[in-house]
Amino acid sequence: MEERPLDEIPPILPGDKVLRRWRPPRRRLRLAPNIPGIVRFLRTIVTQTPLLPILSVLLVLILLVATGVYLAERGTNESFDTYGESLWWSVAGMQTMGSPDRPETTLGKIFGLGGVLLVTIIFFGAIIASVTAYFALPRQRPTRQLINTIQYNLGELDSLSLEELDALKEVTVRVIDTRADRLRKASSGP
Repeated sequence: MEERPLDEIPPILPGDKVLRRWRPPRRRLRLAPNIPGIVRFLRTIVTQTPLLPILSVLLVLILLVATGVYLAERGTNESFDTYGESLWWSVAGMQTMGSPDRPETTLGKIFGLGGVLLVTIIFFGAIIASVTAYFALPRQRPTRQLINTIQYNLGELDSLSLEELDALKEVTVRVIDTRADRLRKASSGP
């Protein structure tokens, strides 16, 4: 994507030079969904939240519950004669859809009740934890915009006035100091 130059804004005081990045005007009404925004949201959920590890544990638990119910009920309950039927029952129970079939043996009931409760809690907990973690992530857009502006101004050093150079120096030093402090705190630990 081609980066557009900065547009000059009318100065507030004589001699000021204020620049801003050109942005296309925003539309007020979207007729189609914001597909790039959805993709960005999903990528962030998958990479920066605990969703995938929790879903992996969830899948293993579903398979274990289905195996336990199948081994406890086969031969005594015709509703659980195959592993597929036991798997279907454990998924249906986890989704709170329910099923007319239910385990008859004590061991089957223990596996069924304990497993389905545990899997249900983990499933809904994973969704809630992932969305909460997403909204708790720090936003870094203003920092990125500031860095882009500094980079642009560094490319325009020859055309900047003394006051503009001083302002650029102050902002650049503050950004570098802030980042260095964060790195020091992260490396020293809690």
